[in-house]
Amino acid sequence: MRWIIPLLLCAPLAVHGGEWHVDKKAAGNRVEFTSKVVAFTFGGTTAKIDGFVYWEGDSLFAAKDKLHFEVDLASFDTGIGKRDRDMRRVLGTDQWPKAVYKGAIAEHTAVDSTVVAYRVKTKGILSLHGVERAVEVPGTVVVEEGRSKIEAAFTIKLTDYNIEAPSLAAFVKVSEEIAVEVSCYLKHIQ
Repeated sequence: MRWIIPLLLCAPLAVHGGEWHVDKKAAGNRVEFTSKVVAFTFGGTTAKIDGFVYWEGDSLFAAKDKLHFEVDLASFDTGIGKRDRDMRRVLGTDQWPKAVYKGAIAEHTAVDSTVVAYRVKTKGILSLHGVERAVEVPGTVVVEEGRSKIEAAFTIKLTDYNIEAPSLAAFVKVSEEIAVEVSCYLKHIQ
């Protein structure tokens, strides 16, 4: 199931070191998962993402950067109440309520000469269903008016996190590979 999380950082054109937190009031914060099964696709979304990016220094992508993002798994809405309850049971949200990604920015390149958009790759640990795995998450950082927007898209395998793909019908199971898309805004914390 697509959740998590993600990556990166960014800042307005006058970039300052310190912390950048998810702007929880921003419209457009979204974590979405998609599962494709023979002739059937379903997904779910949530806006309940929290986290931060921190770095030292006064330029973008400076030294000692850290990032930490959390997604509330029980808040995913698939559009069908029973499917939501089944998903929470399969994910064990009573025991593991959040997906957590902790890491650092491993690479960054400017998209063009305007230097307001960057391609980034983060490396870190994704914790899901009681399992921690090293992952690389690619994404983009776009500097906007006084804030930054991050986007990431990646896939996870349910078996990597000891999650058994549930059956939708007698012979049809949810796909083992789940696509995840993340989009959120960050604001600088003074």
